[in-house]
Amino acid sequence: MKRDRGTRLLTDMIDRLEVGQWPLGLIDEVYVFGSYARGALEPKDIDVVVEHGTDKRWLSESLHASCYGKDSYTSMKQGLRGNTRGISFQFRSRDSLTAEGFPLTLLWRRGEPFDVARQRLAALTPDPAAGSAPRDHMLPAFAGIEDLLPRPARIELHTRYTAGEIAVTPLILDDGRPGERSVIRHIERRWIDTSSLRRAALTAAAFLEGRGSDLSTVTFHGKRMDHAVAEETCFVDLGWHYFQFMPRYLDCGQAWLEVLNPHPTKTLHALLVEPADG
Repeated sequence: MKRDRGTRLLTDMIDRLEVGQWPLGLIDEVYVFGSYARGALEPKDIDVVVEHGTDKRWLSESLHASCYGKDSYTSMKQGLRGNTRGISFQFRSRDSLTAEGFPLTLLWRRGEPFDVARQRLAALTPDPAAGSAPRDHMLPAFAGIEDLLPRPARIELHTRYTAGEIAVTPLILDDGRPGERSVIRHIERRWIDTSSLRRAALTAAAFLEGRGSDLSTVTFHGKRMDHAVAEETCFVDLGWHYFQFMPRYLDCGQAWLEVLNPHPTKTLHALLVEPADG
């Protein structure tokens, strides 16, 4: 994106913070890092770290989200960025990023006037020499699709791959539909015909069926295909919605198929993550 757009996104985020509607009132600190903070003229996205506290409502909604396989940070992300995209949030990761050597630039801290945040943002001036830094935790399988992988996912997969626990295969999924009618009905009941998630789920099901998978043992985007079947062999996730559950599946030796970019028309990229041989 152009730097000017990134600045507008951060300005709007500060304005929303100042309003302080729940859950933004729980936020203690906001940092900026990465290419925008260094002054890049065309950062890929805006990297923001958010440190926050909790209250009873937050704990209740987080528990509910966890039980139903949802992202507990959806309300905070939407509160900070509205309906726009371009900001990549990392929550409660200040210490880990600092330990890894990432320089973080404080944007705002609880108790400070919000004009201080605006002044700090204005001080992040453009630097034509500051390009995008190489991404960390990269694997050969990520080549060409780096923009589709959030950093926490790269770290998780890189750590397990280098430990010899998993194999990671990049895929381009051809449009298709599975032959099993019950699977088609299951997917079509969940999403309307114009939904990018319906297209991604049908295409993923066709891919798994084509490689001999029993679709009754597959969980599609948080819902079991057949609850009567005890065995579970693969989780199909669409757009990193259920990423927080990936470690649990991998620890159990199950496969994970991540459709990286659900879209109604664009080429669908995916990663197949499987237990390593042996």
